[in-house]
Amino acid sequence: MNNAITDVPGIKVGHASDLQSLTGCTVVLCPRGAVAGVDVRGSAPGTRETDLLRPGHLVEKIHGVVLTGGSAFGLESASGAVRFLHEMGVGYDTGVIKVPIVPAAVIFDFFLGSKDRWPDAVMGYEACTHAREGRVPEGNVGAGTGATVGKALGPKNATKSGVGTASLTLAGGGIVGALAVVNAFGHVRDPQKGRILAGPRKNGVFCDSQEIMFQGIPPGFHGETPTPGTNTTIAVVATSYGLTKDEANKVAGMAHDGLARTIYPIHTMYDGDAIFCLSTGKKKGDVSTIGAAAAAVIERAVIRAVEKASGLGGLPGPADVITGLIRPH
Repeated sequence: MNNAITDVPGIKVGHASDLQSLTGCTVVLCPRGAVAGVDVRGSAPGTRETDLLRPGHLVEKIHGVVLTGGSAFGLESASGAVRFLHEMGVGYDTGVIKVPIVPAAVIFDFFLGSKDRWPDAVMGYEACTHAREGRVPEGNVGAGTGATVGKALGPKNATKSGVGTASLTLAGGGIVGALAVVNAFGHVRDPQKGRILAGPRKNGVFCDSQEIMFQGIPPGFHGETPTPGTNTTIAVVATSYGLTKDEANKVAGMAHDGLARTIYPIHTMYDGDAIFCLSTGKKKGDVSTIGAAAAAVIERAVIRAVEKASGLGGLPGPADVITGLIRPH
């Protein structure tokens, strides 16, 4: 066990990173197919092929998920993953050609990196060539290369974030895992200790994003208020249990509780938060328990995403900033 989403049988993860332009993409591959669902809660999402994951649509299984930087431009990277899987002979069999089904979601990482470079089909293909079971690199890698958190005082006072992953084994041996790319408007808090782990910075100390909002966000962030669509936390949860499409969508929805316990605020008009759920097994389990486990591993993956990130692009990593305590409301 690697405390990673790859502990779920049938799941592989690969990253491709551009450390000059400070962007990248991450692929979660399930070549044998996985029943999938999705829940999009943020109000400014950038996604591809999420409609087919909803109940009532024909396709039951997908073959991968791409999480990428580059905002809407970065959705191009999913085409590289489709080509890679097609070359492997993987896809939905139409009787004429096998078509790989690869949904995707993006983060906006242009605050930190180049404004004219983003993940493309070549990078998506490259990430697939690196896809492996076992240990998953975390922090400033893949889609987390340009990720930041805590923009309530503007992007120059944000903190570096990245990619994190975690897993949990339930009674009976079933596994639930998660991988998260944390690029949130709000700050990240340890729900057990009530301590801000990463967020907006002022005088070398983390600040409470919600308190800043309640007091009135100061001017200087593209006007009087933050720009919608420039933040997002995107994630994949996977389980070895067998789920129907309806159940996978339910688990994806419950997984958002893990975001709500760690990111303040979450699901704002500025964020495009989305979580995918993949089911690779056949053994049935209690959906409520699986959903609760999904929220737990999302929570852990978010924390690891900031703990594993280091300073980059002129922004400090969380370990470089004095951590402050959240004041009770």
